[in-house]
Amino acid sequence: METNLTRGNVTGVLVRFALPLFAANLLQSLYSLVDMAVMGRFLGSPGLAALGSSATICYVITSVCAGVTTGGSVLVAQYLGREDRAALRETVGSLFSLSLAVAAAVTALSLVAYDPVLRWMGVPADALPLALEYMSVICIGTVFILGYNAVCAVLRGMGDSKGPLLYVAVAAAANIALDLLFVGPLALGAAGAAMATVCAQALSFFIALFSLRRRGFLRSLSRVDLLPRPVRWASILRIGLPTAVQLSVVNLSYLAVTGLFNACGTACAAAAGVGLKLNTFAAMPCWAVGQAVTTMAGQCMGGGAPDRAARTARSGLVLALAGSGTTAALILLTAPGLIALFDPAPAVVAAGTLYLRICCSLNFLAYAAMYLFDSFATGVGYPGLAMGNALLHSVVMRLGLSWLLGLAMGGGFAGLCWAEMLAPFPGALIGAVFFLRGRWRECRLV
Repeated sequence: METNLTRGNVTGVLVRFALPLFAANLLQSLYSLVDMAVMGRFLGSPGLAALGSSATICYVITSVCAGVTTGGSVLVAQYLGREDRAALRETVGSLFSLSLAVAAAVTALSLVAYDPVLRWMGVPADALPLALEYMSVICIGTVFILGYNAVCAVLRGMGDSKGPLLYVAVAAAANIALDLLFVGPLALGAAGAAMATVCAQALSFFIALFSLRRRGFLRSLSRVDLLPRPVRWASILRIGLPTAVQLSVVNLSYLAVTGLFNACGTACAAAAGVGLKLNTFAAMPCWAVGQAVTTMAGQCMGGGAPDRAARTARSGLVLALAGSGTTAALILLTAPGLIALFDPAPAVVAAGTLYLRICCSLNFLAYAAMYLFDSFATGVGYPGLAMGNALLHSVVMRLGLSWLLGLAMGGGFAGLCWAEMLAPFPGALIGAVFFLRGRWRECRLV
């Protein structure tokens, strides 16, 4: 289960570690796209608009879960690089107990907040009941989202990217089958789509736990390791909280911008929801490479090899730019047909094509660079850089330009798209300066 990422050819190790992560990201997006396709076919444009708005809230919930557990993943990687087994066990046990506490808090908060948030977003009247129905089910499944992220964070930190791929594959297959059953023959509507997602996540989580137990890893943890440890919790949260803030700010800004798209009408809201889902495909290569760079850089810094960490970042940058650039180009070339797969209504296809032509272009090269440098900073122990870049990218640039181009200058739907396109460029520049200055070489987490 463990893989030492501090040895071997940097690019080769990075590619082998990143490919399963890319496949896992692809499968996760696949089953969210199936949600949209099923909702669009059975519930029409209101269903698409409802899911597009709900998805933004789901991303915020997932951001908190993924952010907190990333702190555990980085520490696991650094302790593994330092070969400190006792600290490794305590960190894993503390991550599990912390995840349970965070899951309870996030579940309670999301159940209280989703209704007023959806109304604040201005979800179209014909889509609002479906969005409320969907979120009422999704919020209950938060514990499975966080549990799954915790298990996969441990595996990634230990250099295992194949395990998470297996668990996502199970979840994707289950979600697709249950989507077609619940929304189709059983006619459970938006609640059925949400039930399919929650059941798939729960299944994936329990299989991941069973797999860890079967490999003997859980048996190496004592009950004492699983007890809350304030010092370990603080170490995890030192990385996890800035990362959670980073991811949450990004998705909260999408939530606000989704509200602006909703004000443009149901067709534009549906088109933006589909466009955002498709954009995730263009981002997947840089996400996978970024996740791999975080772990590799963490192991290298824990093992006292900052030069190898630097080579990891350089190789990762080339891979991220090539992968996301190629994927974005393919989406641009097939934009109208892709939108029509979800909703063939001419107004939706026209708006969705415009969205992709603007928002899935050169900006993805800047986004890939920004994400890569942010991931590297997190791995070497500077999550504050990624958090600051998220605030700049999401609040100052995306929201600020959305107000300027979409509202103040009367650009409407197209103006909102141009704001999204321009947002990542300053963050990419800041990340490059951080890497080239080299002060990160002095950071020590463990």
